[in-house]
Formats: sequence, structure tokens, C-alpha cells
Amino acid sequence: MTEPTPLRSVGRGRRIPSLEVGVAVAAFLGLCAAVLARSTSLLEPDDLAYRASIVALTHGHIALTNAQYNVLSTQIGGIAQWVQRANGTWISEKNPGYPFFAAPFQLIGALRVAPLFYGALGCTGLYLGARRWLGRFGGTWAVALYCSSGAALVFTWRATMPTFTDASLIAAGTGLLLWTLLAADAPAPRRTLAGLLAFLAFEGATFIRYTNVVVLLVAVAAVLVALKAAAVPGRSMLVWFGSVTVFGGAAAAFDSAYYGGATKTGYVSGEITFSLGAVTSNLTHMPAHLVASMPLITVALAAVVWTAVRLIRRGDALRSPGAGRDAAVVVVLTASWVAVYGLYSAYTWTVSLAPNAGATLQVVRFYLPALGAVSLLAAWVLEQFPRRVPIAVIVSLACVGVLSYGHLAGSGPGGGFGRGPGVGGAPAQSGSLPSLAPSSGSG
Repeated sequence: MTEPTPLRSVGRGRRIPSLEVGVAVAAFLGLCAAVLARSTSLLEPDDLAYRASIVALTHGHIALTNAQYNVLSTQIGGIAQWVQRANGTWISEKNPGYPFFAAPFQLIGALRVAPLFYGALGCTGLYLGARRWLGRFGGTWAVALYCSSGAALVFTWRATMPTFTDASLIAAGTGLLLWTLLAADAPAPRRTLAGLLAFLAFEGATFIRYTNVVVLLVAVAAVLVALKAAAVPGRSMLVWFGSVTVFGGAAAAFDSAYYGGATKTGYVSGEITFSLGAVTSNLTHMPAHLVASMPLITVALAAVVWTAVRLIRRGDALRSPGAGRDAAVVVVLTASWVAVYGLYSAYTWTVSLAPNAGATLQVVRFYLPALGAVSLLAAWVLEQFPRRVPIAVIVSLACVGVLSYGHLAGSGPGGGFGRGPGVGGAPAQSGSLPSLAPSSGSG
């Protein structure tokens, strides 16, 4: 294994070779083909909850009266995990964000395209950030790695679940923020815009799943720490943090209006819990699920270990600007990865599920938001080798990913809930529910 080469920053005027882009696009199109070639299925109660929210939102409703709830349940073949509010209306207990991202696609009868669209955004951000950081083919490796795992494939296939969408928004934000902090030679307005888009992506992911706030906090910390070294204009930072402040206020207002409190959701108190006592059990069983569905984790771990050893034992090797910057980027990406994995290692719900060999589908989704950071770390490792090595590694990972995808797609509890109305072009996919008439108090 050779020493990491100094940072190779791609200048503004350098053309992006078509081969690099072509391979990255081919990797994403391969994911699309694998996903769309398989008919859809509802595997968990969560699918039923999100499907109902998406269809209701296309009719202008976030909450439903009791009559509307019964009509919708009949029309789409069942609703799960909704709760009744004090005023008698019904609302999903899930985080509210994903239906807003998916509803436009539901309206045009193309719900399955939703996670692919956001996946394309994630791949674009990863490509830009990795190429700026790693130089030629760095972005290509990052995109190919991101699209290669069984977890990515199965959650892209499950359009009624938010998992790949919020992971892709985080991937887009991570890549764009990486580009922004490394692009000291770019015009200030361009850096400001790229950084703003990055934070909007992080905020969107947080609205979809509130625990993604840990990634948003890491991004804020990264900007503060890198403020001087990255020559970030003060005005840019004000724009970015202003966006975060506005988002926080809007999310609190939404929750107050629909869930009865700025920090409340539809879950009853004590239903979602985290405890240090759960860490040992989760660490005992969870790694097997994660590696089986996302084997690129093992490559990314090499980046962490490699950098840690160099920082501890050979600090003099990091004195060059390129190597020092590489180490700094690895540290930030690792922090984002650890924030997600560390939080969910304390999740009490997975304690009883993790020992089950067939529980991979249910438990890995909580860890998928770190996939963008993991892909960037793995790309950094692969970039240190001759080109034939990353090609061989990525092809191998993709083959394992396709096999894992087939296994995961058929592993829903009790065989899943079937296709049913509202999935894969069935009647409710078109948004045809005329009996859901607006009424007062329906949200």
C-alpha cells in the first residue's frame, strides 16, 4: 500500500474527461436498472404508513378526519402506524418530511422515480466533492461505491420508504460541502451557493428523519473549525447558518401545529428510546448486518485506521498541505459516520431484532444515512492504488450487492404485505381518490 498522494484539486478551467463521468453515470444507471427491473412490494408496516401519507398529501391533506381516514384505508388497502389527535383527526406517527419530497412524483404516477431522483442528486454531490478532493476518478469511485451495496439497492427499490432519499440528501450535502470547503480558488458567490445547497440538503434529510440532525451538527462544526483554513467568507457562513436557523424554526412550528409541541412527533412518549445499555448488545450483532448489506464499510474502515495510525505514529508525514488536508477531510467524514452509527448503536428497539439473522432489512435502514461519508472514505482508499485495483474492488462489491439485494427484497416480515393498491402503478398511484373531499380540521 503506497503513501497517500497529496491533495489534487481540480481547477475551475480543467475539463472533466467524459470517461470519468461516463463510468459514474453507468454506475448510477446500473442501480436504476436493478431497481426498476423488480416489481415493487410492501415489506413492513412503515411502508403502509408512508404510502398513506403520500397519497393523502397529493389530495392536500396532512391529517385526515375519521371519515377520510376510513375512505383512504379502503382505497389503498390499509394504513398502519397512524395516530388519532386530540381533535379527532388522524396523522402519521412518522416524521413528516418524506411525503413532501415524494408527493410530486406520486401526482404524476411515478412514485418509483422519487428515490432515484434524489439518488441522482446524491451521486452528483459525491462526484463533485470527491473529484475536488481526490482528483481524476475520485468522484467516479465515490459514485460507484455509493450505488453498489445491497442496502442502497433495496431501499431505492422501496419507494414508499424514505431511507434512500434522506441518505441521498445527506450524500449530496456532504459532497457539496466538501467541494465548498476545498474550493478556495472558486468565486465567493459560487461557494456561497454550493454551501447553501449543501445545508438545504442536510435540512431536508433532517425533516425526513429528525435523528439526521446529528449529521447537520457535524456539518456546522466542520464549517466552524475549517473557517480560517478554508478561507470561508463571513457572509457565506451567515447565509448557511441563517438557513439552519430558519429550518429549525419552521420545523418547530410544524410540529407545534400538527403534533402539539415544538419537539414532539406522532410517537407516544417512550416509544423511541436510546440508552447506553443498548450499545453492547447492538455492537455484538449489528456489524454482521451492516457488513452483509454494505461491505464497502470494510474499505472505509481502512481509511480511518490508516489516518489514525499516521496521526499517532507519524505526524511528520502530515506536514505537507496535501496530506494534512486529506487527514482533516477523513476526520470530518469519520465524525459524520460515527455520529449516525453511534446514535443508533444506542437504539433500544434494535436490541431484540439484531440477533435475528433475518433482521437485516429492518435494522440497517437506520444506518444508511452515513453511506455518503462511507463512500467518500472508501474512494480515498481506492484512489491510492493503481486503477485496476479500484475497478476490481468495485466490480466485486457490486456483485455482492446484487446478491444481497435479492435476499433483502424477499425478507420482509411474514413475506411482506404484497403489492396492493398504490404501489407500482396500481390505482392509488395515479392519485384517484375523489371521495377524499376537503373538510374542516383535516389539516
